[in-house]
Amino acid sequence: MQIETLVYDNEWKKHSSDLPEDEYNNVNIVFIFGHTDIIKNEERYNEIKKRYPNADIVGSSTSGNVVAAEVSSYELTATAINFEKSRVEVSSLTFNDGDNIEELSKTLISKLNKEELKHIFVISDGLLINGSQLARGINHVNYGIPVTGGMAGDGDRFQETFVIANGVAKQRTIVAIGFYGKNLKVGTGCFAGWSEFGTQRKITKSKDNILYEIDGEPALDLYRKYLGELADELPNSGLRFPLNIKKDEDSPEVIRTLLGIDKEAKSITYAGDVPEGYSARLMKADIDILINGAGKAANSIKQANNKTALGLVVSCVGRKIVMNYLIDDELEEVQEILGENVKLTGFYSYGEIAPFNDDIVNCQLHNQTMTLTTIYED
Repeated sequence: MQIETLVYDNEWKKHSSDLPEDEYNNVNIVFIFGHTDIIKNEERYNEIKKRYPNADIVGSSTSGNVVAAEVSSYELTATAINFEKSRVEVSSLTFNDGDNIEELSKTLISKLNKEELKHIFVISDGLLINGSQLARGINHVNYGIPVTGGMAGDGDRFQETFVIANGVAKQRTIVAIGFYGKNLKVGTGCFAGWSEFGTQRKITKSKDNILYEIDGEPALDLYRKYLGELADELPNSGLRFPLNIKKDEDSPEVIRTLLGIDKEAKSITYAGDVPEGYSARLMKADIDILINGAGKAANSIKQANNKTALGLVVSCVGRKIVMNYLIDDELEEVQEILGENVKLTGFYSYGEIAPFNDDIVNCQLHNQTMTLTTIYED
């Protein structure tokens, strides 16, 4: 495997590379991540397509771009991968208001060839889609392999997100990348690291990913009660206080990120479902615990070899906002554990997709987590 990483600042510049120029035509796939206003520029896409003419090109707008062990200050990053013995295949679709996301995501995954398929990485619109429905649809097509990925970001603006799927970046788009080959070794890790606070309550009124009432009280009123002066900064301040939900005592906990509020309805919209009857508790951040959580995600991955490998990072915008200037610390922790041979790329997202615990067959929508995917070739 050979990897080249470019960064954009008025022009594309080489950040790191072990890819010879005479191999550019053989590049299998390029991941582009970056600022919303820049990534939707057609010229930027065409420049990458010209450099790697035969590659599949995918990516998204983000809330921060990962390059090596840091959040890049550059507007765009592009990571080109040339596999020695493996290949990729891309499936994508666009959706409209009212479309059945669960059914569409089943179709998306079904388009991928099953033979020698080792892993699927999914990138979706981050605002105009219910991530829980996306994950459920993916799980209907059970190939017995892990699926990871994330929902596109838009900084902390929450206005519009874009996805690249072998064309100029568009809204309302989902792309799935299948990785193929008997020589591929894939590892995944996912961990949060938030602390609970406040009373455990029950969701008493909701619809899909919109929360109306907790313990019979308007959801927005409850947030305002706990956030105090920070309530004036909603919805952005809500990223510091995600919601931990679970079906019952024996069920796994899932974190939900706040995406928007409706002051009139006193409701809150999250990245994924918040079902009625589930218990719920607000969470808060401890920086050391968050960084340790990133390390736990990395430690769950078994190193395959010391060859150049790809490390796809999808971490949550909420973590980035809370950790602020310490955000690179979680990436440095990951890099140290995985090793310098694993070349990190990825983005800060509005939602993360990864298996839960030891269940590699079914993916879940996560929020406020660090999720990792490593891809090695033997």
